[in-house]
Amino acid sequence: MSLRRSRLRAASVLAVCLTALSSATAGAATDPSGDPTRSGDRTLQRQLDDFVHRSGGPPGAIAVLRTEQGTRVVRAGVADVRTGRPPRPDDHMRIASTAKAFSGAVALTLVDRHALRLDDTLGKRLPRLPKAWRSVTLRQLLQHTSGLPDYSRSDGFLDELRADPHHHFDSRRLLDYVADEPLLFEPGTQYRYSNSDNIAVALMAEAATRTPYEDLLRELVYAPLRLHSTSLPQGYRMPRPYLHGYDVSTPGSPEDVSEVIGMSGVWASGGIVSTPADMTRFIRGYAGGRLYAPSVVEQQRQWVEGSSEPAGPGRNSAGLAVFRYETRCGVVLGHTGNTLGYTQLIAATPDGRRSLTFSVTAQITQSADAEKLRDMRAIQENFVCALLHGKNQ
Repeated sequence: MSLRRSRLRAASVLAVCLTALSSATAGAATDPSGDPTRSGDRTLQRQLDDFVHRSGGPPGAIAVLRTEQGTRVVRAGVADVRTGRPPRPDDHMRIASTAKAFSGAVALTLVDRHALRLDDTLGKRLPRLPKAWRSVTLRQLLQHTSGLPDYSRSDGFLDELRADPHHHFDSRRLLDYVADEPLLFEPGTQYRYSNSDNIAVALMAEAATRTPYEDLLRELVYAPLRLHSTSLPQGYRMPRPYLHGYDVSTPGSPEDVSEVIGMSGVWASGGIVSTPADMTRFIRGYAGGRLYAPSVVEQQRQWVEGSSEPAGPGRNSAGLAVFRYETRCGVVLGHTGNTLGYTQLIAATPDGRRSLTFSVTAQITQSADAEKLRDMRAIQENFVCALLHGKNQ
């Protein structure tokens, strides 16, 4: 298949997913205690191996579990089907919509510093946006109760993406694709996950500080949490080394789609590149409320009914740029995400002392394969149980 045809097919796969949205070697589990063969680890390892090696499964997966006793890594399959090397915690990857937690971290830190208020409106901070949207608040954007139409579902955006998957979008004008559309519902009355929400959050942060969003990420998130391998690129190239993302939707060998799509068209809603190691540091600090005062954390954890995309383990409810996952073994806070070639879960206990980063190298969605998503969520819940109580089944 030519590179051009490969890009076009992958762009079509991504477009469909956006519209609907909204011989491998297994690595051993490792533990600082020096006992990598505990029965619990073997159970998790077997589950991840089985998921990767099933028909249509992701070529690779890696999970990082961090507790007071240290770090365990469970991995299966490969980071690159061409070389056969196993996934590693320092491999870069597209983190998809878990990037929305980063925009939440920026916005809530600015709330803590009194540069923004949760009740600030689009009309106040971004008066160039449509008059019909002016009453939408920062709080509603962060909780996906804004009613903003999703730009990533618009015909104009999708047509440009299909025509050129590497097209360089003006990230700060993405909402223009839906500027002539009314709100989907009265703000605050419904929950509906939308990529537009976090674009608007980033624009409000820039307007309040007169600082580019990328700089705000570095100052307010990367630096305090010591994220040394995290960035928000505009292009399509991946930093080396990286977990290769694959399209497994058709028969035959998986197709590498790691660098098919440019990130300018997702920006603050899902464009960040990071590593399992950095994501572990991030979610421990973010879910643990270490970036801002307890009063802001309390506001963040006001829950409404709503699921992340894709749904996380257990029963989901939505806070401000964070989700509550109620599993049979206890509660963790975090975010999920999926994009072409990758599906992500980051979660931690509310105090941030225990965390899970769970990454697979294929896009898994309810619309494309409901059974596979259900199985993945069950495995994720088992990992959460191992994280919280040492239970694996």
